[in-house]
Amino acid sequence: MPSNIDTLVTVFGGSGFIGRHVVRALAKRDYRIRVAVRRPELAGHLQPLGKVGQIHAVQANLRYPASVGAAMRDSHAAINLVGILAEGGAQSFEAVQGAGPGVVAKAASAGGARMVHVSAIGADENSPSRYARSKAAGEKAVLAAVPAATILRPSVVFGPEDQFSNRFAALARVSPFLPLIGGGLTRLQPVYVGDVATAVADAVDGKAKESAVYELGGPEVLTMREVMEIILAVIERKRMFLSLPFGLAKLQALALQFAPGALKLTPDQVELLRGDNVVSDAAKAADLTLEGLGVTPDSLEAVAPQYLWRFRKMGQFQKKSA
Repeated sequence: MPSNIDTLVTVFGGSGFIGRHVVRALAKRDYRIRVAVRRPELAGHLQPLGKVGQIHAVQANLRYPASVGAAMRDSHAAINLVGILAEGGAQSFEAVQGAGPGVVAKAASAGGARMVHVSAIGADENSPSRYARSKAAGEKAVLAAVPAATILRPSVVFGPEDQFSNRFAALARVSPFLPLIGGGLTRLQPVYVGDVATAVADAVDGKAKESAVYELGGPEVLTMREVMEIILAVIERKRMFLSLPFGLAKLQALALQFAPGALKLTPDQVELLRGDNVVSDAAKAADLTLEGLGVTPDSLEAVAPQYLWRFRKMGQFQKKSA
C-alpha cells in the first residue's frame, strides 16, 4: 500500500474544533500536515496528534492573500475549515467566509493542488442570515477558482470541544430553564465531528467526487427540543423549557450578542434557526452524503455521554441512573 508521507496537505483553520479532528485523521493516514492559522503559537495542542515533525503550524490569515500563498507553498492539497459563528472586529462573515475561501482556492489553483472546502448545510445566497449568505458566497468563490473542488456541507457538528452540545449542557448547569427558540421545532441532523473529519480525509484521498457538494448529516433528524432532551438525559438534569417566539428571541439577542460563554446569542443565529438544517433529498438521491462516502454516522445519543459527563452534578463519579 503506497504511503502518503511525501504528500503535503495545508489545513487552514486546523487548530479549531473541526480542525483538530481533521488533523488527527490526516496524521493517521501518514500525510505531512501544515496547519495555517492566525495564531500558530496557540496550535501546540496539535503536535501530539502525529509523529515527530509530521505536523507543523504556520501563520496565515485569509484576509491577507500573501500569507495564504506562502502557507500553500509546495502543498499537494488544501483544506479550508475557517469559519466563525459570530463576527468580531475585522473578522466579518463576508471577509472570513465569503471572500476568504476564494483566496485559499486561488492559491491552491496556482500550485495545482487539490481543494477541499468545508461549508455548511443552509448555505444560501438568498437567506435572511448573513452567515448563510457568506457561506454560499464562499462556495461560489471556491468553485470559480477550482472547478474540480470538493465542497462538504455538514449539519450542526457535535463533539468533545463543540459549541453546541457543550453550550446547552453548560447552560443547564446554571439555569433552571432552557430556551426553545421558535418553540424548538427547528429540525437538525447533528453530525459527529469524527465523521466529518473522515469525510474530509477521504476527499483528500480522492475518494470523493470532484466538482460535487456533499451534505453531511447524522443518522437521525431531531427537533431542537429533542436535542435538548437528549443532552439533559446525558447530564442527568431536569430543566424546564421556555418557548420563545422568533421575534422575542431576536429582540433578546440584541443584548445577548455581547454576553459571555453559553449565554451568547446573536440576531443572525436566531435567523438561522428559522430554517431546518438537514440533508436534502437531492443529496441523498445523488449519494452525496456520508453514506455515499462509505461512512456510517454516529448519533448524538451514542457519542455525547463520552464527553458531556463533566456536566453531571458529580461528574464522572455520579452513580448511573437505574
